[in-house]
Amino acid sequence: MDDSQEVLLMLGNEAIARGAIEGGVQVATAYPGTPSTEIVETLASLAKDYDLYVEWSVNEKVAFEVALAASYCELRALTAMKHVGLNVASDTLFTAAYTGVRGGFVVVSADDPNCHSSQNEQDNRIYGLHAYVPVIEPSSPQEAKDMVTYALDISEHHKVPIILRTTTRLSHVRGPVKLNPVRRPKKVGSFIKAPERLVCLPANARRMRLEAISRLKNVEETFNHSSFNLVKGSSRIGVIACGLAYAYAVEALERLQDHHNVSILKLSTVYPIPRKLLNDFLKDKEKVLIIEELEPFIELQVKALCHELNLEVEIHGKDLIPLAGELTPQAVFKGIASILGVKVELPKNIELKSQAPPRPPILCAGCPHRNTFYAIKLAVRKKNVEAIYPSDIGCYTLGYYPPLEVVDTTLCMGAGVGLSCGLAKFSGKIVIATVGESTFFHACIPALINSVFNPSNFILIVLDNSFTAMTGHQPSPVTGMNAMGQKVKPVLPEDIAKACGIEFCKVVDPYDLDATTSSIAEAIDYIKRGLGPAVIIARRECSLILLRKHRSGIIKLIRRRVDPELCKGCLACIKLVGCPALIPRSGKVVIEEEMCSGCGLCERACPHKAIGLVE
Repeated sequence: MDDSQEVLLMLGNEAIARGAIEGGVQVATAYPGTPSTEIVETLASLAKDYDLYVEWSVNEKVAFEVALAASYCELRALTAMKHVGLNVASDTLFTAAYTGVRGGFVVVSADDPNCHSSQNEQDNRIYGLHAYVPVIEPSSPQEAKDMVTYALDISEHHKVPIILRTTTRLSHVRGPVKLNPVRRPKKVGSFIKAPERLVCLPANARRMRLEAISRLKNVEETFNHSSFNLVKGSSRIGVIACGLAYAYAVEALERLQDHHNVSILKLSTVYPIPRKLLNDFLKDKEKVLIIEELEPFIELQVKALCHELNLEVEIHGKDLIPLAGELTPQAVFKGIASILGVKVELPKNIELKSQAPPRPPILCAGCPHRNTFYAIKLAVRKKNVEAIYPSDIGCYTLGYYPPLEVVDTTLCMGAGVGLSCGLAKFSGKIVIATVGESTFFHACIPALINSVFNPSNFILIVLDNSFTAMTGHQPSPVTGMNAMGQKVKPVLPEDIAKACGIEFCKVVDPYDLDATTSSIAEAIDYIKRGLGPAVIIARRECSLILLRKHRSGIIKLIRRRVDPELCKGCLACIKLVGCPALIPRSGKVVIEEEMCSGCGLCERACPHKAIGLVE
């Protein structure tokens, strides 16, 4: 990133990172999660250039607390997370609103309408209402950058944490961003003891709640004059829009401008709502449409304000704008046309003469998780038991799809182990849980301790591929390296499991299918005897890393091929394994050499011994 005043094409998340640097942030933390990951990834890549401290924390709560500690030490700090991550950090968030902050402190919540890569849709603006924390929402990459600096200033001035809410489309859209000079503070953290403020004993907390309410009122006054809120037009018909919905509204109004004049309020400070600004906007309106993504967060506040001020304005919102899913320009156009009474014809979907075959997401070719899942199925078949498969959030969730089908539950980070504690007690079946090593450190350890404390007989298989692979290979505690590239002592799941009191703990290489299957079968016998929970660490580096090393000449992979003379075209390899490197062609199967990592799983699955090593 150049420090001069030029315009660059930036991802929304990159713009947020740039805004953090321009705003004097010295500490940035996160746990990787789509759609927020690129914020701290960008800051990590620039840490040395701008003298930043950046870390991938083990979960969002820890990330929040590390950044909050920096703020307590009068440093400016940012922590970023996807929407469900704020659930993990919310325990600290609520109390941080009471203690207030010292250095500017921004919490980026990247919400994911339409569940592009998440287990739910969740509107985190509501956290602001519940926790007494201001919320702002940019509508473009340029605003995303500029509003980080604005948020840091507001936070530091009013001593409040502040949430900057984005959604997937803004996080990942690219747009022109005008840079401002970087002013890097030469500041060393300084902690001043103030236990009456930072120790939330009930006597202190009762007083601090009143202070938090008072701070919020002060922020509202500031928001009444925020330059990020903007009014255009003077029609008696109005639109209020925030975030990317504002851009969609502007586009729709441009298409309808020959028909009607509509005044629009771009609201960027969404909580507390600037009541004076809204009163000025609403007082001469006949009707207003509120356009926002997901919940009727602004709509409900505006309706309450109209009632309180006796404003006879017809308010529309989620009656015309979809409540579920990601907003689209077409949906906004339709909503605005509806309030104007204009009949419009939306463009019809293009009808294709032929459709590509449906391709559900699947594990990568050579993924060690596939081998482990296959070994689970072999072991369960060998022991002739019926099993339940709780799992968690990560690449391995793809084990849900055929032909593997060894994921029965996925709720949230760590829930697979907590559910196993109950399922093992109440289902009467064998329970085999799976979790990635990063999620293991994120949220599984307390549940694993619980399985010893309140004995539960289930198997936990930690799928260790040495990285947080799903979000782009961020380092995990196993990697031996942190976000700033420092070599650090690896923290191994087997050591943690043993320290939790797990007596059956084995480490296997999932590419060694026989040994992995035997270990799982042994673990099944162990838990059937009621000897306690069993943990198996299935460790093999991510196949994408292996392929990268092979292409760089660091390692040489052993590849496999199909002998066309022996292949009967039964497709058993595809039906049993589902590796994308296996391609049906001319009644036979071939292996795509560039994708193959040589794991050998297909060779084991072939009933005709048609797959072997490349000589």
